[in-house]
Parts: sequence; C-alpha cells; structure tokens
Amino acid sequence: MAKVKTKFICQECGYESAKWLGRCMGCQEWNTMEEEVVTKKQDFKRSPTMVSKAKPQPIKTIKSGGYERYDTEIQELNRVLGGGLVKGSLTLISGEPGIGKSTLILQASSKIASKQGKVLYVSGEESEEQIKMRAERLDALAETLYVVSETNIDVVEEYISELEPAFVLIDSVQTLFKSDLSSAPGSVSQVKECVNNLMRIGKSKNIPMFIVAHVTKQGELAGPRVLEHMVDTVLHFEGERTQEFRILRALKNRFGTTSEIGVFEMAQEGLVEVSNPSAIFLDSLTEKAEGSIVVSTVEGTRPLLVEIQALVTPTTAGFPRRTAVGVDLNRLNLIVAVLEKKVGLPLMNQDIYINVVGGLKLEGTSADLGVAMAIYSSMRGIPVPSKNMMALGEISLTGDLRPISHMEKMVKEAEKMGFQTCIVPGKNKINGDEMKNLKIQGVDTLREALNFITY
Repeated sequence: MAKVKTKFICQECGYESAKWLGRCMGCQEWNTMEEEVVTKKQDFKRSPTMVSKAKPQPIKTIKSGGYERYDTEIQELNRVLGGGLVKGSLTLISGEPGIGKSTLILQASSKIASKQGKVLYVSGEESEEQIKMRAERLDALAETLYVVSETNIDVVEEYISELEPAFVLIDSVQTLFKSDLSSAPGSVSQVKECVNNLMRIGKSKNIPMFIVAHVTKQGELAGPRVLEHMVDTVLHFEGERTQEFRILRALKNRFGTTSEIGVFEMAQEGLVEVSNPSAIFLDSLTEKAEGSIVVSTVEGTRPLLVEIQALVTPTTAGFPRRTAVGVDLNRLNLIVAVLEKKVGLPLMNQDIYINVVGGLKLEGTSADLGVAMAIYSSMRGIPVPSKNMMALGEISLTGDLRPISHMEKMVKEAEKMGFQTCIVPGKNKINGDEMKNLKIQGVDTLREALNFITY
C-alpha cells in the first residue's frame, strides 16, 4: 500500500511546510499549522473560462466597453461597488460577527430578485427557516429569491445549473467543502478550491456572486492571502456592534475606486442608508464644549464632517497615557510634541485621550489642526464654539501649517452644514468670494490658530 503523503499548512497565511512547526515562518503566528493530505496532481484541462484559440493582439485593437451592471437599489452599496454589481464579478465581503454582513446581502438579494429574476442564496450557517425569519423582519421576501442550506460545492454547482440565477450569494465560504479533498471545511486547501470553483462558475455563466468570509481575532480576513487576489472586489464592514452606524469600505475593486465608503445605520428593519453622513456624525454636537471641535475628511468623492473630542487630565501614574480612537496614535504623539515645544503647553504630566465621534477612522493629515486645538481647549478649559467653527490643516514639526488636498470640497461641505468660520492653512488657495455664509481664516502657524479659541 502506498504511503500517504502529508504536508502542514498555516491556516492564517497559507505557508506550507514538510514538518510541523509551532510558529509559522510566514506570518509568525503560533499553533496555526495543520496537517493535510497531499493529493496527486491531475492532468491539465483547459478551463471553460479560457477563450479557445486566443492569440496575443495589440492593446489598441482590443474593443473597450463599459461593464454591464445590476442596480442593487441600495445606493450606498452601489457607490462602494463603483456604480452597481458587475455581471460575472466575484465579490468578497467580510466583517466581525454581528456587524451586518448577512443582513446587507439578504436585503440586496431581495431587491435584485424583484427586478432581475431568480437569485440563489446559499447558507452553510443557517437553516432555511432561520433565513425566512430574518427575511420577514427585513421585508426581503421576493418571490424569485431561492434559499438553500448546503455546504457541498458540487451540489451548489448543480443548483446553479438548474436554476440559472441572475445572482448568487454564499454565506459563508468557510463552511463550503469539496468532497475530493480530505481536509476539513474552512482549511486553506478547501477555501482555495471552493473559491476557484465559484470563480469558474461565475465567469463562465456571467453570474455575479457575493461571498461572505470570516475574519480573525485581529479583524483581518481569515484564510490565505491569495483569497483576496482571486476575487474581483473585497468589501469590509467597519464599526462596533454596540453602535448604530456601519461603514462599508472597498479594500479592492477591479471595477471602480477603492476610496469610496458607504454609510449605514442599523435599525429594527435592517440596514438603512445614510445619505448625509455629516449630519449624522454631528447630530450630538453641543453649542460650546471644552475639547470639542469639528474637522473634515474626504472618503472617495465624499467630504465628511466629524467631531473630534479631547480630554486632558493630570496623570496619576509615572508615565502619562496617550489614547487615540479613530486617529493614528503616532500622529497624536507628534502633535503633542509640537504643542509642548512650539506653543509651550505643559503636557508632560497629563493624560491625553482623543476620540472621533461616530466610530470613523480618519486617514490623512487634514485633522491635525483640529486635534491640536481640541487638546489646547481641554487643557486650558476654554470652550470652543463647535457649531460655528471648523479647523483644517496639517501640522509640521516646525509648528507651521502645511496645505492639504481636497480643501475646496471640505469648505463647501462646511458651508452647507451651516458653519460660520473655517480655519485653514494660509498656503491653501481658496476662493473665499464664493462662500456667502462662511468666513475663511487663513493662518500660517499653530500658535496663530490657537488664538481663535483663546480670545
């Protein structure tokens, strides 16, 4: 009898080894190596998705055309996808348990089924009865929405061939398995093989597919990194389960930009679109509060106004704490150092806490000035007219303010939301004549900007 050959594969990154290792040499994680049987290589067969008799041709002679898309009737989802769901695309959606992944895809599947025809919802984690209960709560009961609880990828392929649906959803890919492989469902080999099958089915039959994937304890996509390379689009849900707001972000998109976000609010009837996120994030803004100021950021083509709160309190330990939620901690330490050196603010014996209201994570440097002014306000005990003033600008190590990009969009959004004063770097060129109700104050240094809350 031939000896069965095995190998050890890391379940986090897919690193392979001939022997067991306590620590993966690829991702440096502990106790992630699992033994799997090595299958014999089969003869190469041309994939149905490969075009026969294809020959290299000059790129200028290739016809170019737009992708045919489905309207999901969820505008925030359409925005993140780049304008709609592309036919034959493979989309991976991930997020923490309970964040709203299954809710979103069930709502989208019902809307697509009501307009495009048959939609197949395959669940490996819930029974048909459980899905029906959730669909009744979400009012997602389209007549052409078909639901099945199945984990065998070969059986799923038969269902797709029989129904010929316009859209397929898999919840989740970690529950699927192929009987030809001896490894357990969710292992690296099973996930790669099942996604390969789904990609072949979707591309050959021109069927768009949504695949739900689990995440690790660190919040990253579970499974091998190659999984992200195989799919066309990777969507990720951000937010806390205890909060109402959810942010859907595209980490990869072959059919659109990766900088757009979709904002949703979790309600009793499911995920509700938020068409004006700035108004939602500023809903709890007070008239005058110490350590609170409004800043702006741009996500894709959309400017967002958010509130930054700072709390400065004397430390009770030997080493002061620096805590940042929604702001890069290294950036906070840099701003604190500039405040101490260039402004003379005594923060060496003070604990500093920074929070972005609404759970949004700010990217870039446009919020530097707002963070500094919030810290100064909390330290000195001087209230800031939060509902009337907004601050934008990047702080350099010399204490000067550097210009930032997308300033025009941010300023116009501030005027739209009713702000009266906007403090910006003097080097940013802005046509203030177009702003009827917004006064733009250009400053060159951090010390000059702090004068607006001192007097």
